[in-house]
Amino acid sequence: MRDWSLRPEMVGVAVGVSLAVQAGFSWATHDWSGRKSSNCPDRQDFSNPNHNPQITNHKFTLNWRSPLITALGLSLLLRTDHLWTMALAAGLAIASKFLFKANHKHFFNPANFGIIAVLTLTQDAWVSPGQWGEEIWYALIFLGAGGIVLRRVGRWDTTGMFLGSYALLEALRNLYLGWSWDVWAHRLSSGSLLLFALFMVTDPRSIPNARPARLIWAGAIALLTFILRNQFYLSTAVFWALFAIAPLTLVLDKIWAAPRFEWRKRFSFEPNTLPQA
Repeated sequence: MRDWSLRPEMVGVAVGVSLAVQAGFSWATHDWSGRKSSNCPDRQDFSNPNHNPQITNHKFTLNWRSPLITALGLSLLLRTDHLWTMALAAGLAIASKFLFKANHKHFFNPANFGIIAVLTLTQDAWVSPGQWGEEIWYALIFLGAGGIVLRRVGRWDTTGMFLGSYALLEALRNLYLGWSWDVWAHRLSSGSLLLFALFMVTDPRSIPNARPARLIWAGAIALLTFILRNQFYLSTAVFWALFAIAPLTLVLDKIWAAPRFEWRKRFSFEPNTLPQA
């Protein structure tokens, strides 16, 4: 409907390479001795009171959901003429999760890292934020789908801070220039901006753990996005802003200590936050 010119082979390469690189790194970092792996600290069964957190099952399992999400994100956002460029983006995106981490936590959003990498290293990649259009029904779809995800992960504060800060900065600029408010509304109704705010800037595995830290982090991304978009006229400002601010996560996590987010079926806390008997 949007004439994105999606190529099935390009999507297939993104998915295939993402899964292959995830499997390769997971295999290489897996602890085959049966001891608790330093690279996989979250594979524990807290529902079993007799479980020893220092011993884990040595059976190898592939986390296929994470690379699939990254591949789909690249397929939607990144455009390229050659399959090898998409393969490079997918490979670097997944590799960043294993190479750029501290305290068992990666701080770059994988899809964002892959996009920035190929934009920097090749002349064959681009992002088209305008492909989503400005229609209100896109906003409703994103808010509905994003609400389902954010309700699960509890990161509405990050989205609210980013959109609120960015909207305020654009409003001040609108007043300074004397423009009508329909210009302000038009700039905030971009589908790519809402997609970024709801699904990329809220990645619970790479953003700061504590709420005060997340608010500062999201506000910093909004400020840098505003500067890059209005001072340097960069249409992909949100992606560059997230990439530049990502390392700040390490500093904020040291200042505000909090349990790291974990995807679990029944629990969402760290071992040291288990209730005492």
